[in-house]
Amino acid sequence: MRLVFFVAATLFAAGAVCATQLPLSEQKRPPRDVSLIAGPAPLPPPTPQHADASVIHGVTVEDPYRWLENPDDPAVRQWIKGQNAYTEAELAAMPQGKALTARVQQLAITSTTRSGPMLAGGMLFYLQQTPPQPQPVLIAQAWPGGAAKTLVDPNADRGSTAITGYWPSPHGRYLAYGTAEGGSELTTIHVLDVDSGRTLDDTLPWAGGGTTPQGVAWDADEKGFSYVRLPPPAAGEPVEQFNATLAHHTLGQAATADTVVFGKNYSKVAEYVLVDAPGTAQAAVLAYDGDGGPAEVFLRHGNPFRRALDRAANVRTAAWVSGRLYVASFQDAPRGKVVAIGADGRPVTVLAQRDGAIQQIAPLGNGFLVVRSWGPDWWIEQYDADARFVRRLPLPAQGIGVGGIASESGQDKALISYGGWTTPEHWVEYDGHSGTLKTVFEVKPAADYSRVTVQRIDGTSKDGTRIPVTVLSMAGIAPNGARPTILYSYGGFDIPIKPGFIGPNLAWLERGGVLAYANIRGGNENGQVWHAQGQRLHKQNVFDDFHAAALALFDTHWTDRAHLGILGASNGGLLMGTQIVQHPADYRAVMAKVGIHDMLRHETVFANGRYNVSEYGTVGDPAQFKATLAYSPLQNVRPHTAYPAVLTTTGANDPRVAPWQSRKFTAALQSTTSSTQPIMLLTRMNAGHGIGAPFSQRVGDTAIGLTFFAHELGLPGK
Repeated sequence: MRLVFFVAATLFAAGAVCATQLPLSEQKRPPRDVSLIAGPAPLPPPTPQHADASVIHGVTVEDPYRWLENPDDPAVRQWIKGQNAYTEAELAAMPQGKALTARVQQLAITSTTRSGPMLAGGMLFYLQQTPPQPQPVLIAQAWPGGAAKTLVDPNADRGSTAITGYWPSPHGRYLAYGTAEGGSELTTIHVLDVDSGRTLDDTLPWAGGGTTPQGVAWDADEKGFSYVRLPPPAAGEPVEQFNATLAHHTLGQAATADTVVFGKNYSKVAEYVLVDAPGTAQAAVLAYDGDGGPAEVFLRHGNPFRRALDRAANVRTAAWVSGRLYVASFQDAPRGKVVAIGADGRPVTVLAQRDGAIQQIAPLGNGFLVVRSWGPDWWIEQYDADARFVRRLPLPAQGIGVGGIASESGQDKALISYGGWTTPEHWVEYDGHSGTLKTVFEVKPAADYSRVTVQRIDGTSKDGTRIPVTVLSMAGIAPNGARPTILYSYGGFDIPIKPGFIGPNLAWLERGGVLAYANIRGGNENGQVWHAQGQRLHKQNVFDDFHAAALALFDTHWTDRAHLGILGASNGGLLMGTQIVQHPADYRAVMAKVGIHDMLRHETVFANGRYNVSEYGTVGDPAQFKATLAYSPLQNVRPHTAYPAVLTTTGANDPRVAPWQSRKFTAALQSTTSSTQPIMLLTRMNAGHGIGAPFSQRVGDTAIGLTFFAHELGLPGK
């Protein structure tokens, strides 16, 4: 599954092409404050180096920290324990930690939140969380006026169990839902009767998660469904994270009797997105060969799945509209066009490319809705049955991102969720006849966000590409050349940076800090060319774009090199690693969460790395190896270099990025840096990639990140 880490909106839980870099001696960085540490500043535990290496295309690549890849080695376990102790001591000595943690906790206690609305047979299903409840609960209610009823509450074990997905049957009689433990994401599907609330005996293990997404497509008669399944392992053996298929399950029968209905021998790194046509014998599969690339489209009209579109169509999303599958195709249309596929399997373009990149399609009445973006701006358009433009929905023109849409063909009203930088989650009912919106749910924040101002600046990347940067600050906070600033981005896997509620990060702004978000290439906010220009041999564009965003903050006098911190997670953690090794003098502090740092080993020795080949390319190709070696963070750590303060984090159960990625990179930085700034690693032992993390962990991560940046960037106290 794509390396998604949900911090795109919330930072923690988000002329000359390039300015000349100042030599370190000219930056006048403030000395490290160790006044609250008794005695000398603590040192991280030493890391032995072993004589390991790889030879790739005739190039010898030294790998002295390869021994850290083995989590079962007692020496590795002891090393992790020592690193955690060092990091905890460093963080505990940072004077703003207590006050920031208290404020983050206050801001996190909003009113009840909701997410993931889905409609089926007149029933609305969604997740609901009342902070500080550890995990969201699964709710159903007759729509629109029914009483809410809790169907699944996973909080009995204090948050270790998370709901990974849910799929109502066509008439809302049954609900299939997935759970996973300890951040692992490995899903088990359960089924319950919605009316009675009774959980059936059906229990389906190995139902995707981590490397391949979960999915369910119900039969029209509600007697069974097809679902994503990894190959059942032999007794006592771990599940293999490859060769996913679609299996069919009949309610009441044992999971061992389920049969494969699609995908046998399709791809070792297959990922499937199931697109259900409720109440019909139709279903669609968007079949991906790993991450990053387009899907093949397969349709079922009561028969076996048959291919309707190959990858040349460059399909990225789809929905059923009045009995036909509508797909967003980017073939010869970098911003996307809408193509309909009927029962005969023939594709017909129904809506040509327009302004804005297509992000989502949803049915409405006899027509459909299209969600679009351009840079940080998002909007929704309505079209009738003949694909004629009806109207742009009257949502705020700037500063929001669109979430889920719950709608059905033949129904003229849709439930739309959206949020913005200063706007917590809102649900509105849209009437396709009148064009009106009615708010039906909104989260009540714990503070006043009306004094937060939003501005835009532009950076210019090395090849001249304009990079939009959104800057958030409190009213009255003007650029002075030295504002403590945190810059965030992601840059990969077709994932956009879109506006979303800043939530507890208000604590940073209240103290005079600045938040900035960059729309760099690798995402899809400007369409598929924007994505493609950040893939494979073009990956360096992503790193240049981010650096251009940082230089734009300098050029507009928001901050300087002594007060700029940067943050990224997952693929964004790779982004952080490249900035550390390519531009060490331009950042004062870096936080890299669950990041990829050894790109040469990522593909070869960790399951998810092979899924990432369509995004990153393969080091088996000489040209790609050369390009990857040039930017891979671990291999570009240089001795006698003054690296900035660094905090890396990882989860021991992460199925998406190997925890040893952070271990090896941290060890290399600790052994080579010539600065006095701390290089720290925090490993959470009962956590994964961050997906499904309990409320307390998300709040704690936010507080830790803000504490680290406040100390290193000199954020004023309050």
